[in-house]
Amino acid sequence: MPSAVSQIRAIHVYDFDNTLFLSPLPNPQIWHGSSVGFLQTEDSFATGGWWHDPNILGATGKGLEAEEIRGWEGWWNDNILRLVKMSMAQKDALTVLLTGRSEAGFAETIKRMVASQDLEFDLIGLKPEVGPNGQRFATTMNFKQAFLEDLVFTYAQAEEIRVYEDRVKHVKGFRDFFESLNRSLQVGPASSIRTPILSEVIQVTEGCTYLDPVTETAEIQRMVNSHNLALRNPTLNQSRSRNGRLQIKRIVFYTGYLVTQDVSNNMTQNLLGPMLPPGLAESNDLKYMANSILITPRPASRSILDKIGGMGKKLKWQVTGTGSLDNKIWAARVAPIPGTEPFHTENPLPIVVLAVRKGARLIDAGKIQNWHPLPADKAMTFDTVIGEKVVLRVEETGDYRSGERTLNRPQKRRFQADQDEVNWTPQHAGHETPSHGRGNYHHTFRGGEPRYQDENQRGRGGHRGRGRGTGRGRGNNPRGRGRGRGRGDYYQYKSLDDHTNSHDGHDSRGVHGGGAASRGGYSMDY
Repeated sequence: MPSAVSQIRAIHVYDFDNTLFLSPLPNPQIWHGSSVGFLQTEDSFATGGWWHDPNILGATGKGLEAEEIRGWEGWWNDNILRLVKMSMAQKDALTVLLTGRSEAGFAETIKRMVASQDLEFDLIGLKPEVGPNGQRFATTMNFKQAFLEDLVFTYAQAEEIRVYEDRVKHVKGFRDFFESLNRSLQVGPASSIRTPILSEVIQVTEGCTYLDPVTETAEIQRMVNSHNLALRNPTLNQSRSRNGRLQIKRIVFYTGYLVTQDVSNNMTQNLLGPMLPPGLAESNDLKYMANSILITPRPASRSILDKIGGMGKKLKWQVTGTGSLDNKIWAARVAPIPGTEPFHTENPLPIVVLAVRKGARLIDAGKIQNWHPLPADKAMTFDTVIGEKVVLRVEETGDYRSGERTLNRPQKRRFQADQDEVNWTPQHAGHETPSHGRGNYHHTFRGGEPRYQDENQRGRGGHRGRGRGTGRGRGNNPRGRGRGRGRGDYYQYKSLDDHTNSHDGHDSRGVHGGGAASRGGYSMDY
């Protein structure tokens, strides 16, 4: 029989995105660096950005319907999954899934996801449009702190709380929050409600996963189409985006002798690895390259292509040495096989840039002077093919008219010259998740009986719900921890709390009324 509220001694809280579930990110191999940040910003799109569109999460793997059958296998964090199951088995522990994703957009999807793997949470909390006291949460952190405080005061007999979180910024925010909360529990009115609680915030290593490239471009085109449609109907402009009509454009980054991923991995391991200072490989300051020999940082002219054999021409190379510049840029010097084969590069020498440090300029690779010959056991040859590095960029189309108002805003960023415009046609219809339409925190409880019988006797519930999970990371590219908009070569992981509207925040610390029995206002699903 599940424990009553007064018998709960531990509270275990798990974040969802990139803690329990390896949620996909915009793929930097597909999108221009500026668009990686743009896609994740809520007010970039009238209908919400990457983290606020249920279709993006629903497109994970092979899509919602197919993945539900297979339990989203391979998309869960195995270590956290095991901890959740241990929490479920601990009779005096309350097991909570807490996410900043919206209640209206994601409640049904997330319940189906955890149910597919038999995970049994006592509570599933999602961010409401309006909180129990009519408050709006400016950030995910504001929402989660208010939610955690209510947990601590509702389960006043709990002696400890553990929070599992992947983001450094949130880990610090939670630690500071509990420190402040415990100070308020030592003196003042709050001390009569409960004693200080032992808190531990555990940093979780985040994974890195991506959608299928065709699916991803189709979903972004759908977001663009929905945004453009919403501009004609202000009631559909959920995030009150200030952007005009959007489009996807194809951008040629450069023309080069391109290598396969296997060759790139081999160079990174055998050439770059021994050159790096200790500890740098584990930092977030390094961007791995090893993907091409530059021909020209733009679409190559017809005369250059005719000289070197045209697009698709294959050419073998050998590595003749390695070098670096001020521990900021690392590169391999190469030569064609045979040596008489015509080639072209705008660098002083044909080189493969292996990695760059944050803040370094790729063009400075041409300044490397000291090249160290490879020992015989490190000799390396590899094949290339002439091609273009193409990425996509989401941008405004220019002037647009909305009613009597014409917006003619300059671009916020400077870009390379645009190339062919691409209109990507979605090939997969999105799966809309129904809205619960409530203005309170969304709690999903175990069981079929109401957990709260009355204000003074709050039971933990009857029967258990269902849910499960497995997990491993995907993708080899490291990603930065910064939360600013991605720009240029450096892309950064963003999440919900960076991209919310500027509503008034809510700080509920110190507002406790008459104790746990007076703390209510949540909607409940039984």
